[in-house]
Amino acid sequence: METQGTNLFIVDDNKLLATDLKYFLQNKFGVSVNISTFEDGESCLKKIDKETNIVILDYFLNGQDGLEVLKAIKAINPKTEVIMLSSNESIVIAIETFRAGATDYVVKGQGSWKKITKRVEYIITTPIRLMVREFGVSTFVATFISTFITMALVVVGVLRYMNWI
Repeated sequence: METQGTNLFIVDDNKLLATDLKYFLQNKFGVSVNISTFEDGESCLKKIDKETNIVILDYFLNGQDGLEVLKAIKAINPKTEVIMLSSNESIVIAIETFRAGATDYVVKGQGSWKKITKRVEYIITTPIRLMVREFGVSTFVATFISTFITMALVVVGVLRYMNWI
């Protein structure tokens, strides 16, 4: 998968919820985030690769355990940030998911999409925060550099696609 921007997967057996969440996040982040939805863990795992940045994963999937899917995602790409989404408020389950490598555990309900949006935004802006902290540049300069690099990658990608380089 050779794409620009952040690649985000939503895995939930509730197709309506997954579609609504996809549109919600697209309205928030625009084209900077490429969003794909999956109704089961198996189809998601077939698409996970080194380019997969974020997965929003339902804990209870039809016939599958979200914890096992999480472990498989981390085995394929340990750098993928996985946000577990569940209707279960059990602290034991939340701890299990964190031990397996989840970045966050969000309980479905009022305010859950806002929490997911904040976590996705945090993950996306990590490079800017690192430039500010490590190199002492202003947020404006870090954002400019990040945007410049992204645009350069897009131009190179287009030139390669057109076989001009």
